[in-house]
Parts: sequence; structure tokens; C-alpha cells
Amino acid sequence: MRKTDGRPLVIGHRGAAAVAPENTLAALEAAVAARVDLVEFDISPGLRLGHSLDELPHDSISLDEAFEYLKAHDVGVHLDVKLPGYEEQVLEAIERHAFAERAVLSTAFAVTARRFARLAPDLPRAIGYPRDRLGVSNLHWPPPLQRAGATALRQAMPVRVPLLLRWARANTLSLHHTLCSRAAVATAHRLGAPVLAWTVNDPAGVRRVTAAGVDGIVSDDPEMTVATLLAL
Repeated sequence: MRKTDGRPLVIGHRGAAAVAPENTLAALEAAVAARVDLVEFDISPGLRLGHSLDELPHDSISLDEAFEYLKAHDVGVHLDVKLPGYEEQVLEAIERHAFAERAVLSTAFAVTARRFARLAPDLPRAIGYPRDRLGVSNLHWPPPLQRAGATALRQAMPVRVPLLLRWARANTLSLHHTLCSRAAVATAHRLGAPVLAWTVNDPAGVRRVTAAGVDGIVSDDPEMTVATLLAL
């Protein structure tokens, strides 16, 4: 989960959501063109690429179609499973397309992470935090409130990290970038868990989470992320 040259892995979020419609073949193509290490995309019930069944792109593709395209390219896949209940189908698709050696699973649901731990203990499986149950991330809070809330939660993360990993039986941690601190990352590393920071969309953010020691950076703009890392 970490490049041999020490820089974090670059992970294209929903393909490359800043460049092409998210979770589409065009977004996967844009991520590959940006020289990502992994392509991340959402998997909804029915193994369709999309944040939810209500939000499928008009040119939605299936997980099988995504694998068929990506197997010809030297990239990994980061599969974000959006709901519990279809874990075995996801794993069967990974096996069917021989992606086990380059797949990372993630979910915001501990029950799904635990099922993956039972069914595929050798695969990297990340627990995502926080899970936005109420959609508050879509609200436009005043910046001082945003900073205060993020600071309080970031300070608590070193204590929360062991609990999250243990409760979910996860071996990787996927944290919102505002919660990535040196202390939180160091705690995860002591427990043997790499840390992925999401979703980082500006050079200052890339530099900050890199300094915190994260192992992967999830970005809507992977080309910017690659360029920023090369300039460090």
C-alpha cells in the first residue's frame, strides 16, 4: 500500500471526478491517463458503478465492465462498497476478473468490513470515517465552524483509530483529509494499518497529508496530485 520511493499512492476518486462524470468509463479513462496508482469507484447494489441506485450516472457501467477496461492497464482498484448486503458478489467479481492481487476494498459500514474480513481475509479492507449519515457534508457551514469541528475531531482521532480498526476488523484506515494528523497516522501505522486520505483536491492539502505520513491520497484531480507530489 505504499510506493517504494516513499511517496503516497495516488488514487483517482470515482475515476477522476474533477475531469469527467464520476463513476463512468470516461472518468476511469481520465484516471488512467493521469497515471494514478489506483482507481477508486463506488459500487452500488447490482454491482453498478454509482454512489447509490438513485444517483447512477446516465451512462452507468457495471463492475464487470470496469474490470474489463482496467485489466489492460497497470493500475490497482479501490472498490468502495456503499451498502451492506452484496459483499459476496463483489468478491466473486474480483475473483472472476483476477483482480485479487491489485484490489483494495473500502466501506463506511463496519458490518461490511467484518464480512470482508471473514470472506477474504487476505485482501486490504479499509473502514471509512466518518460516515455522513445526515448529509451534513453537503451543507455550507461557516468556515470558523468547519475549522472548529474538524480540529476537535482531529484531536480525538488517535484514540478513535484503534477502536475503529478493531470494531470493523479492518486492516486499512480511510480518513477524511481534515482528520489526518501525524498522531492519527502514527497510531494506525503502529497497528499495521495504512492510511488513505480522502478527498484531497488542492496542492496545499496534498502537501499537508503527505507531511502527516499518509499512505494514499484519494483525489478528484489525480493529475494535480501527481504533479504536486513530483514537485516535493
